[in-house]
Amino acid sequence: MSESIADVRIPDSAMAREATELVREAASQLLFDHSRRVFLWGALRGREEGLRYDPELLYVGAMFHDLGLTERYRRTDQRFEIDGADEARRFLHAHGITDEEADRVWTAIALHTTPEIPLHMAPEIALVTRGVELDVLGIGYHAVSDEQRAAVVAAHPRSDFKKLILAAFTDGIKDRPDTTFGNVKADVLARFVPGFERGDFVDVILDSDWPE
Repeated sequence: MSESIADVRIPDSAMAREATELVREAASQLLFDHSRRVFLWGALRGREEGLRYDPELLYVGAMFHDLGLTERYRRTDQRFEIDGADEARRFLHAHGITDEEADRVWTAIALHTTPEIPLHMAPEIALVTRGVELDVLGIGYHAVSDEQRAAVVAAHPRSDFKKLILAAFTDGIKDRPDTTFGNVKADVLARFVPGFERGDFVDVILDSDWPE
C-alpha cells in the first residue's frame, strides 16, 4: 500500500522506491527530509494551480535535486545542480526513461536555483522549483493550508532547518567557488566562507581580451 502525506500519494513503483533508497543512502537525514518535502510542496502547488504532471518524474526531480551536495555525488568542476541533474538522467536511462522525459527532469534539477524561468516551463520543471522555493525561501508558504503544512512537517521534520541547510549548501560548494558566479549560492559563500570574493559580471566584460 502506497504512503500518503497531506493527501498526496508518494509514488510507489519499483523505480520510485529505488530513488528513495538511493537518496536515503547517499544524503543526510536533513537532505532526505528536505527532498521529500520538496516533492510534497510541489505536488500541492501543482494541485492548487490545476497542473497536469507526471508524479514519478516530479518525484525523481525532487529527490535528486540536491544530490550534488552529497559526498558521493558532488564534483568540483561544475555547479552542484548539474551533479544532481546528471545523476537523475543516468538513473532514468537505467529505468528505460529516455529522451524528452529524462531531459525534463534534468532541466528541473539544473534550473531549481534559477528564479522565475522554470515557472514558465513544463509542469515538472516548474513544480520542483515551487517545492524548493517553498521549503527553503518560504515563497508560497500561504498557498498551502495550515493543515497541509502540519502534515508534511510531521512526516518530514525541519528542526533548525534554516541554519542546517545553509551549512549543507556551504559544505557542498565551498570547494568550487567559481561555479557560483551569477547564481544565488554566491550569497552563501559570501556569508560563510572567509575570504570568498564573488565574481563581478561587469568586471568580466571590462577585463576581457576584447580591445573595446
